[in-house]
Order: sequence, then C-alpha cells, then structure tokens
Amino acid sequence: MTSQKIDFNYLSDSLKKHWKQDLSSGFIISLIALPLCLGIAMASGVPPMAGLIAGIVGGLFLSFTGGSYLTINGPAAGLAVIVLSSMEGFKQMAPAGLTPEQIEMFAYQNTLAVGLACGALQILFGLVKAGVLSNFFPSSVVHGMLAAIGIMIFSKQIHTAVGVKPEGKEMLEIIAAIPHSIMNMNPDIAIISGISLAILIGLPLIKNNFIRKLPAPLIVILIAIPLGHYFDLEHEHKYLFLDEHVYTLGPKFLVTLPNNILDGIVMPRFDYLFTGFGIQMIITYALVASLESLLTAAAIDKLDPLKRTSNFNRELYSKGGGNMLSSLLGGLPIIAEVVRSSANLNNGAKSPWANFFHGLFLLIFVLFLGGIIHQIPLAALASMLMVTGYKLAAPREFFKTYKAGKEQLAIFVSTIIFTLATDLLIGILAGIIIKLIIHIYNGIPLKSLFKPFLTIDIIDEENYHVDVEHSAVFSNYIGFKKQLMKLPNGKNIVVDFENTVLVDHTVMENLHDIQHNYERNGGTFKIIGLHDHKPLSAHPHASRKNKSKK
Repeated sequence: MTSQKIDFNYLSDSLKKHWKQDLSSGFIISLIALPLCLGIAMASGVPPMAGLIAGIVGGLFLSFTGGSYLTINGPAAGLAVIVLSSMEGFKQMAPAGLTPEQIEMFAYQNTLAVGLACGALQILFGLVKAGVLSNFFPSSVVHGMLAAIGIMIFSKQIHTAVGVKPEGKEMLEIIAAIPHSIMNMNPDIAIISGISLAILIGLPLIKNNFIRKLPAPLIVILIAIPLGHYFDLEHEHKYLFLDEHVYTLGPKFLVTLPNNILDGIVMPRFDYLFTGFGIQMIITYALVASLESLLTAAAIDKLDPLKRTSNFNRELYSKGGGNMLSSLLGGLPIIAEVVRSSANLNNGAKSPWANFFHGLFLLIFVLFLGGIIHQIPLAALASMLMVTGYKLAAPREFFKTYKAGKEQLAIFVSTIIFTLATDLLIGILAGIIIKLIIHIYNGIPLKSLFKPFLTIDIIDEENYHVDVEHSAVFSNYIGFKKQLMKLPNGKNIVVDFENTVLVDHTVMENLHDIQHNYERNGGTFKIIGLHDHKPLSAHPHASRKNKSKK
C-alpha cells in the first residue's frame, strides 16, 4: 500500500513517449488558465501580474517536484478570499501618513511574506509526513468550507460584474449590498458580464462535440475584448443612459499589467509577519492550501486511467517550495487546482509535462501578448469567478450533503455560517467541534474519540482479520488508516465492525477507497459486521450507528 514517486527517469521517458499529448493539453489548459489567473488576482485584491506569476511558477517549477501526475498547479479561487482578507487586514495596520497607493503596496508586500511563511510551513508538513492529516477533516466540513468560499467569491464578484464598488468591507455587508449594486449597475459593464455569463453557462449545454471542446473562458475573452473596444473602455469618459443617468467608463475597468515583466516582481516585507494577525493568516494559508492540493490530487488519482497514486507528503513540500518562490517574486499562493486538473486529464494529458507546458505558454503570453491581456475587461473575469463561486455553493451541493445524512447537512451549513460570519479558520474549527458533539451524542466512548481500537489477527499466511472496537470516526481515522496501511499487499483482508458503536460518513467514504485500491493491487478486502448498524440516511456511505449498543 505504498505510493509511487516521480523521478527524473520517469520524466525523461514521459517526455519521449507523450510529448504530443502533453503539449496539446498544456496549451489548451494555458488558454483556460490565463483569464483565471488574472481573475483570481483581481478577486484577491492584488495586481494581475501576481496571478500570472503563480501560474508560471506552478507550471515551470512544480512539474518536476510534485507528488502527483496530472494536476495543474497555480492560483485558485479557494485561496482568493484568504489573500483578500490578508490584504484588508494589513491595510488596517499600515503606518499613518501613507498614500492609498503606498497602503496597497504595504498590504501586498506583507501578504507576500505570509505566502512565504506558508510555503515554509508546508515544507515542514511534508518533511514530517503530515499528508495524512487530510484524512482528519470530515468531508462535510471540507465541502462546507468550499461552499462558503464559493459564496464569498460570488458575492464579491457580482459587484465588479455590474461596475459598482460596495461600501462595506465585511463579508455579510458585501452580501447585503448586492441588491443596491444591481439597482445602480453600470449598464455597459453589465452588458459585458451578462454576455460573458451567457457564454460560460450556455456553451457546455451545446451538444455539438466540437463546440463543447472549446474553452469557454477563451471564447469569453475573444468576445469581451471587442466589446471593451466598442464601449471605449481604454479612455476615461462619461455617457448618458436612457437620457437620465450619467455613468463613467475608463481604463479602471480593464486589466492592468506593467510594461516590463520585471516591474511586476515585488519583494515581501516581514516587519508585521509575526503579529497575531500575521500568524493567523499563515496558519489559514497553509491549512487551506495544503488541504485543497491534497484533495485535488486524490480526486485526480481516482480518474487517472493509468491508476497511479500520488505521494501526498511530496505534494506538500513541493507546494511549499513553489509558494516560497512565487511569494518571493510577487505571486499568489499555488495549489493543485481541481477544475484545470480535470480539464487536463480530459484533454489526454499523460504526465506532469502537461503542467510544465501550461506554465511555459503562460510565460510566452506574458512576454509577447501583454498588450492584448491589458484589453481584457474586468467584468469578463468577474463573470468567470461568479460561475466558479456558484459551482462551489450550488444548491446541488446542499442536496448532496443532505442525502449523506441530516447530521452532515447540519455540519455543512454550520461551517458555512461560521465562515461567513467570522473567517475560514473559525468556520472549519466550528464544523469539526459540531461533528464531535454529534458523535458524543450518538454514544461513542470518549476514549475512542481520537484513538482507534483495533486488533489485527493473522489467521494464516494469506488471511488477516481486523477487529474494530468502540468507534471508527474522522477524529481517529488517521490512526485507523495507519494500521490498515501496514497490511501486506495481495492478501485476504476482513475488517469487522461488529463491536463498534458508530462508523461515521468520513470513514465509510474513505474505507471504500481503501478497499478499491487494495483489490486493484491483487488482494481481497471485505467489510463485515455492519448488519446491526442502522444507516443514518439512504446514502451508501452514510454514518452507521449500532442498534444493539447504547
């Protein structure tokens, strides 16, 4: 039950065998990534160049150090809200007497220092083999965190999409200001975002195979740029709408890039890094960035036609090194991004070279197409982020969680509410605490809350029986999985839950993955002893409570 490692011999062989597929996929992904890198930077409150730097570093450098095979590395919407929180927090800490531009730079440089420290912490995570910690977080909490991020992204970007800047800074204030922004929208900007949304939503619905393969973000850009020229966004001017209202248009509604790529490189500053706020941001950065990368790698592993398995610890210190380099150059944090990674797999990529080529093409775009990038309307990028945010928090996510169990929905919704009202770290912590309270209410012994109790009996050379006692829940799953991973490959394994009070949703979900992987390697893996356990919903991975035990 071990993970393979990527080495330079593998990379060399892959380049010889699959360079055509990887080059093709890398180019297509770069077309998708370009507007998303710009949009994520915009959503993060940092210069557009920061998103491009992260995409370039994530492609060119992390391809050779990562522990996964088909993931695409770069900035992601999931971290945009954290970076924005960092920016807003450091602005409040700026010394008196600075100009607005100097305050922005002050916050930006301190935020880069947070990214650098986050990278160092991720390297430490990898060295101490903390990749297994991704198993600790309940899936309902993780999905609640992602849904909250989706709501934040959508709520922030709808204001940009209609050309209005909300007055409030807190997330609940920004959400409450949405009706006001819609009522006071800038019509020309709203037209650009409306057409962009129509393309992003409508293109995937077209049944023609050729059209469905076209990257929707690229089509949006190709249409939005001419619209920007039609509305003359390049020049500051006013216009009258319906002979009643006067609106302003100008370059502030377009992407801004430095004339020289080297001018986009900004160095971090460390004087406020180890304040209480700085430490909070470091922990939040590292936690969310690591968790998202590991979850993406695991999700792509399940789809990989070659059935390869990522090395999660290597993923952590690879992402850590990438985040340190990106932050030193003025870039955003880097993670393995799930949408681009899925598109990479669907486009026929075979190896990490696809990620490398995606970064190489991004660099070429920045070096030679800066003038075209500057012509992209921000409203088009906001529309892309709104679609991303909606997908993370779509009604189907609530329904899917409800199907897993009412208690899972309660944890999911609680995580969202606490995150929106406070911040991501508190939201995640609240979700975990609520799940622990539910487990205690369901009767699991306190002694097994964090410690698994299982006995492994070797029946003979080929047969192993694992007897699990008390509980198998998310909070003791790390130790539980560690024991199972010690079992040799190719044997007959029986895991017996007859003596447990509760087996929760997270364990049921992960256990079926373990079963699948073990049997793929030539062994058998049977799960028994759940006949007296009542599922808490009709979901196949629902939590199961033993009816015969109190």
